Amino acid sequence: QVQLVESGGGLVQAGGSLRLSCAASGRTFSSNAMAWFRQAPGNEREFVAAIPWSGHWSGDAVYAESVKGRFTISGDNAKNTAYLQMNSLKPEDTAIYYCAATSKMTSPIISRTYDYWGQGTQVTVSS
Repeated sequence: QVQLVESGGGLVQAGGSLRLSCAASGRTFSSNAMAWFRQAPGNEREFVAAIPWSGHWSGDAVYAESVKGRFTISGDNAKNTAYLQMNSLKPEDTAIYYCAATSKMTSPIISRTYDYWGQGTQVTVSS
């Protein structure tokens, strides 16, 4: 079993920045991709960004159009930790942000691709 623990959420003013972290632990962690999704009240969970990990996917990171140019996903394989740097935050970025990991090779932007999920961390952007 793999556990994912997010941290780094909080309250920030519009235009500000936050950095989320996702630490993976448990059995030997080997994942094809790690990703961030978010869910705002009343909305469905939506894709934010995904990054290749230690598996077969060798492409570049992918981003939702709404966060391109503002968010950057990265990872440290040695620490089994993924990050989401969020800059130029907007009130519409307010949501619970979830980290996810998968060993599957299906589309990285679809939530059902992911086997493991964290508990989420709240990000609130005030106007």
